[in-house]
Amino acid sequence: MGFKKQDIYKALETITAPGEGKSLVENNNVKNIVIFGDEVNVDVTISNPTLQAKKKIELEITKAIKSNVLETLQVKVTVSVEKPAAKENPNLIRGKEIPNIKNIIAIASGKGGVGKSTITANTAISLAKMGFNVGVLDADVYGPSQHIMFNVEREKPLSVNVDGRSKMKPIESYGVKLLSLGFFTNPDQAVIWRGPMASKALKQLIFDADWGELDFLLIDLPPGTGDVHLSIVQALPINGAVVVSTPQNIALADAKKGVAMFQQESINVPVLGIIENMAYFTPEELPNNKYYIFGQNGAKNLAEDIKTQFLGEVPLVQSIRESGDVGHPVALQEDTVLEKAFHDITKEMVSQLLQRNANLPPTEIVRITTMSGCSAVK
Repeated sequence: MGFKKQDIYKALETITAPGEGKSLVENNNVKNIVIFGDEVNVDVTISNPTLQAKKKIELEITKAIKSNVLETLQVKVTVSVEKPAAKENPNLIRGKEIPNIKNIIAIASGKGGVGKSTITANTAISLAKMGFNVGVLDADVYGPSQHIMFNVEREKPLSVNVDGRSKMKPIESYGVKLLSLGFFTNPDQAVIWRGPMASKALKQLIFDADWGELDFLLIDLPPGTGDVHLSIVQALPINGAVVVSTPQNIALADAKKGVAMFQQESINVPVLGIIENMAYFTPEELPNNKYYIFGQNGAKNLAEDIKTQFLGEVPLVQSIRESGDVGHPVALQEDTVLEKAFHDITKEMVSQLLQRNANLPPTEIVRITTMSGCSAVK
């Protein structure tokens, strides 16, 4: 016999499990392989109960073994349907864990124009400066901006080979890995997609990317509570959500809806807290003056009302906008008031994430390996 069982496993690594982003072997669909002379028996399980799915996987396995091992082999495939594990709550929306991404945090807002993308970019950089491995997924399908804020708008992700499959390599800037639909669309052209198309594109950015080892993946969500949000929570096990708002009542009303979405019984994503952006205006020539243009302590009061944490406030300062526009976020500064503001907010966010650990299901326990800069951990 000129082949071994390991050769069969290697051949099966070229086949993607139905409905998964992994190979049959990686997804543990192959339950047993038995070799009798020139006959190979393969037992596999799949989650799709249809006859068409069973026939398709039988043909793919037979073809892969004959092509990659030996053409004359007699291949017998036994396909069984794996029953989904019973859940305590059958209506719970919960995505599948990605082994190499330890913590996934969604940054959301009830309405547009509150600076959610600015908060995401600066929080990511603050985490990277603390020593974490960080990635950002720009999920704002219709208005991506992270590629501009990280000064990589002209870059294009390369294709890399990972375990025999082609994947996208995220663009890296300021120590943060980044993927955005802005890399793949014409900046002068509107993205006119229905919900399913947008959701499919996002899943490709998530599962067809070579993110490597990440301590944090921040997801910059679009405004509102729509298709993209549901697709994200269905595709990924979100460890926590952060909601961004400005102080005025109209923004707070929408922020409250954003929080309520994550707290829905069927979604049940822990809300780590609320960040108040554009909290007050300080003129450059009068650094000690504060003008509460949009109202005062609105997000802080909302956090108290809905019993979630107030993570901190960011002032309305011209340099924050200018820095984002030129692709050099203010969190990159050293020992400035703005850099400290984002650093403190990020530390509080991580502290809240650690406190949530005890309340998360075992398969979704928050795991953090680098704690530089986080005062909540000794």
